[in-house]
Amino acid sequence: MSLAVLGMTFGYTIFVWWFSTGAIVWLDRRPQHTHGLSFALVTCIAAAALAGVFASLDDHTTTGAVLGFTSAVGLWGWHEASFLMGGVTGPRVAPCPPDASLGQRFKLAAATLIYHEAALVVTLVFLGMVISGHANTVGFWTFALLFVARLSAKLNLFFGVPNFSLEFFPPRLAYLATYLGKAKRNAVFPVSVAAGLLALWLEVRMVSAASASAADVVGGSLVMALTALALLEHGFMVAPIPDAALWRWALSSHRKAAGAPTLDL
Repeated sequence: MSLAVLGMTFGYTIFVWWFSTGAIVWLDRRPQHTHGLSFALVTCIAAAALAGVFASLDDHTTTGAVLGFTSAVGLWGWHEASFLMGGVTGPRVAPCPPDASLGQRFKLAAATLIYHEAALVVTLVFLGMVISGHANTVGFWTFALLFVARLSAKLNLFFGVPNFSLEFFPPRLAYLATYLGKAKRNAVFPVSVAAGLLALWLEVRMVSAASASAADVVGGSLVMALTALALLEHGFMVAPIPDAALWRWALSSHRKAAGAPTLDL
């Protein structure tokens, strides 16, 4: 595995992660009347991403690996935008009752985003069916990793972590903060980190194998970099680091106009 290839794939993954997150937040922070146009734009990007997935299926080259990875991130971005803009969330849009038990809080929390989760599962299953039997599976594994990492993050936020910022939640979704916990530790966090480290180790072994082709190395390195970023995001939950500062350019422009809350529970 060449250090130059590793550096380029990690650099590309970091940029895509940083820029796509910021772009979605920036669009979401714009005035409500612009959301229809913004969502139409995101949907066009998602359609192009879906076409990219199909185009990459039998392209077992470095270009195909990058296309599959980028396309999967584009599809993921559509789901994130649909959630943050309030289009695909869940049937419950009210705060959690303060006297709710842990089981009740979990059930009610699930009802706030079940449509979003169902849409993600449908997309994941669809990608699995489409990619099955083809040479390039980078798109599927990218989306699968994003799904598992985000599910892990949601569970940790629910059971409680010592540090998190709600600056990414728009005012219309501020009620979601009432379902999150605040704790020094929870039983899910070490499992999440251990699973992430195991995945990272397996990915390193895959891209370092003597039999790995150039496409395997590039595709595996892209997924490996995304795994490292998922671990970093989990680290932000326990370290007193203002991670929102990474996207200050996306958050600050419209915060005052939108009245977005900054909550520390």
